[in-house]
Amino acid sequence: MSVQKKLLIIGASSAIGLETINQLKGEGYQFLLHYNNHPIKLSELDVREDQILGVFQGDLSTSEGIEYFLESIPFSVDEILFCQGIPYYQLLSETDSSIMDSLYHIHVKSTMMISKRFLPDMIQQQRGAIIVVSSIWGEVGASNEVVYSTMKGAQISFVKSLAKEVGPSNIKVNAVSPGMIETSMNKVFSVEDVNDWLDTVPIQRVGYPEDVAKAIRFLLSDRSSYIQGHTLQVNGGKY
Repeated sequence: MSVQKKLLIIGASSAIGLETINQLKGEGYQFLLHYNNHPIKLSELDVREDQILGVFQGDLSTSEGIEYFLESIPFSVDEILFCQGIPYYQLLSETDSSIMDSLYHIHVKSTMMISKRFLPDMIQQQRGAIIVVSSIWGEVGASNEVVYSTMKGAQISFVKSLAKEVGPSNIKVNAVSPGMIETSMNKVFSVEDVNDWLDTVPIQRVGYPEDVAKAIRFLLSDRSSYIQGHTLQVNGGKY
């Protein structure tokens, strides 16, 4: 019997997290699932009971919350998928510093601290993978989303840098950069806003969680064994 890989999914209750579980359930994975405000209903996941090693709640918006979450996990892991995140729409001049701190911890510090915790075992095993779901706004920036875009851009820089650091240990580090995906995060946009966006997208549609999950599946697979420090755009050709 082949050895099952342990995959920790940060933000597993998100649409992208849940779809990734669905995409990977037949590929020899056991899952450790993180959530914060939206509990994961195991009865709604179409996976075997032995594939779920644990479900862990964690508020990643503070350093204390990140540490508490890390202390709750009793396993080493083989791979990590980061798809946590919250949107924030506001002018920079009207953004409170506490919001900046919260978004920094959720998107950037938690990604660094969680990776730091599990990397030593990956390095010892000489294998592993880290995938970060960033955003198109982390690449091109967005008015009225300066803080969010900054954090997503920092995630991409993290991926590029860590990929160089741990590549010699046979650990893959890559990012996925979605455009507009049909999730609850984007329900704040009006029909007019969405149509204006679609006018600039060559494929002429929004993306779906499965589009992102398929990219994640590819980056975790052996088919991407020579891809490192890369940001895979899933945006319908938008630029």
